[in-house]
Amino acid sequence: MYDEEQHTGAVEHGPLAGFTVGVTAARRAEELGALLQRRGAAVLHAPALRIVPLADDGELLAATKGIIDQVPDVVVATTAIGFRGWIEAADGWGLGEQLLGRLRGAELLARGPKVKGSIRAAGLTEEWSPSSESLAEVLDRLLEEGVEGRRIAVQLHGEPLPGFVESLRAGGAEVVPVPVYRWMPPEDITPLDRLLDATVARSLDALTFTSAPAAASLLSRAETRGLLPDLLSALCHDVLAVCVGPVTAIPLQAHGVDTIQPERFRLGPLVQLLCQELPARARSLPIAGHRVEIRGHAVLVDGDLRPVPPAGMSLLRALSRRPGWVVPRAELLRALPGAGRDEHAVETAMARLRTALGSPKLIQTVVKRGYRLALDPAADAKYADA
Repeated sequence: MYDEEQHTGAVEHGPLAGFTVGVTAARRAEELGALLQRRGAAVLHAPALRIVPLADDGELLAATKGIIDQVPDVVVATTAIGFRGWIEAADGWGLGEQLLGRLRGAELLARGPKVKGSIRAAGLTEEWSPSSESLAEVLDRLLEEGVEGRRIAVQLHGEPLPGFVESLRAGGAEVVPVPVYRWMPPEDITPLDRLLDATVARSLDALTFTSAPAAASLLSRAETRGLLPDLLSALCHDVLAVCVGPVTAIPLQAHGVDTIQPERFRLGPLVQLLCQELPARARSLPIAGHRVEIRGHAVLVDGDLRPVPPAGMSLLRALSRRPGWVVPRAELLRALPGAGRDEHAVETAMARLRTALGSPKLIQTVVKRGYRLALDPAADAKYADA
């Protein structure tokens, strides 16, 4: 069973084995976590927000009554789950049939095929849907038709729609927002704080975002705790920020964080992108006749996954920054978190690292100086020349 708050070890050796991925999603988090785990990742999940139940949402009720009282000329449906949830909420308020009757009298535009499915499941028919699943194309069509004096209802879904509503209003339209799925901070903030601390500590290799509100919520919590500069530093340099699409990335990019996103804005392609990006960023070295690939919390030795304790990974990363060169004990001690000044901590952590790697010859002890990775001769010459 997928655990929402704890690390879950890799269940098999897949492309993400040895990497830890953070999940900020509130909705479909279990699905995303399962996809990541099946590919070998360890997952740390904390919802960065919670969804206001539709039945309790006074703003949605007011918007629904407004549409029943005055039929809009156009209704733009942006998400399948949002449109379906809106109809279900209206049914729960005893307004379902009235709402459907009003929607039949409006020009229904669907952002993509999933939304079309929800519209038709409600017994309605869409007027048009773009092949690109792009709201920009929907906006272009509306502006080409002319929107001055038209009443246009836009089904929101917790995401910002940059420029969409503003452009319609600038064109002279009366825009009626339908706020489906509003977001609020999580009731229990502890898991989010754990995820934030893990990101700042570089215990994660990647952090995933499936909605712009989740990204904004994490940034807001970091600012409240005085950790925003540390979070931004981690995301800019060490922890890969992965977004399901460009809209989701907007809050992060506004803070100077470079993000990556799949070409198709879905969970499956997001996971496939991680399967390409994280292994490509791993350090791979020929050491003592073995191929060693250094990942987030584990090492592949000739393709064999070897989990390594955090202290051991800190030492290994310090050694790999200058492969083949002797790294003094004092420098390795500084790389150990919370080790203090006792150089015996280096020896203890090094012994455990060698045990975890399964081959003590990978790391050589240089008497009275420190330790070095035992690079193969050809590679040793390469790094010496560099």
